[in-house]
Amino acid sequence: MSVKTVQAVVNGQTYTLTYNATSKKYEATITAPSKSSYTKEGHYYPVTIKATDDAGNTTTKDTSDSTLGESLKLKVKERMAPTIIITYPTASATIINNKPAITWKVTDDDSGVNQNTIGVTIDSGSKVTSGITKTAITGGYECTYTPTTALADGSHTIKIDASDNDGNAATQKSVTFKIDTVPPTLSVSSPVDNLVTNQASCTVAGTTNDITSSPVTLTIKLNSGTAEAVTVADNGAFTKTLTLINGKNTITIVATDSAGKSTTVTRTVTLDTGAPVISSVTITPNPVDCGATYVIAVEVTD
Repeated sequence: MSVKTVQAVVNGQTYTLTYNATSKKYEATITAPSKSSYTKEGHYYPVTIKATDDAGNTTTKDTSDSTLGESLKLKVKERMAPTIIITYPTASATIINNKPAITWKVTDDDSGVNQNTIGVTIDSGSKVTSGITKTAITGGYECTYTPTTALADGSHTIKIDASDNDGNAATQKSVTFKIDTVPPTLSVSSPVDNLVTNQASCTVAGTTNDITSSPVTLTIKLNSGTAEAVTVADNGAFTKTLTLINGKNTITIVATDSAGKSTTVTRTVTLDTGAPVISSVTITPNPVDCGATYVIAVEVTD
């Protein structure tokens, strides 16, 4: 008798093999399944071989066979790498928390994300793979990592890495941001606090700066009026002329950096434009003896 047919059953599809006189084997070129075998039980697609002779006798071999079982496990790998999206901090953000909770997502719609490969690198430090909270989502993980050591004020870059279960490495994603925990400096040179003047025109002047988060915005408010924006020069200097009201005036100067941190200086200035009033003068005694003393008493109000 001779072999009539040889068939292979893979992923629910039956394929007929053709005899190759050169190799003396039954062969077929088959397109692999479109999905990774990693998600399958045992991480393989089981293959079943059926051989039938002219008399109708059939022999079947599958993965349970003690001799050929291992060779009937088809392992299929995907070639698409996972996708990484950094959700916080955003690019060029300025934040005031020096231990920010870094968050990102890693997804892979086939073999799945290998959670052991998820890592975060801060600046030029070593990649961290422990201490990352990984919450399972559809197709991957939502991750959070909080630095154990406070980040210094200034610019920082975080980099995220991950691979899928078939060993495909995702394109590394990175984001650069700033930490700013220190409010801007604010020095008011004029007016001096508690100034009393008879001039209604008052010049407010000084300097402001923020090393990490320049430029600084500045507002000046007189009494209960509206806080008005004031231009700050490149060297940090500012000036604004106000018109005081008679009596006590409160001037509020606020400098705010791009991180939202602010410094406030308050000056109190009293405007007094009324001259003193002399209402009475007495000289006692009057007349007075030569060489003797006398007292001048003046009644003055202001």
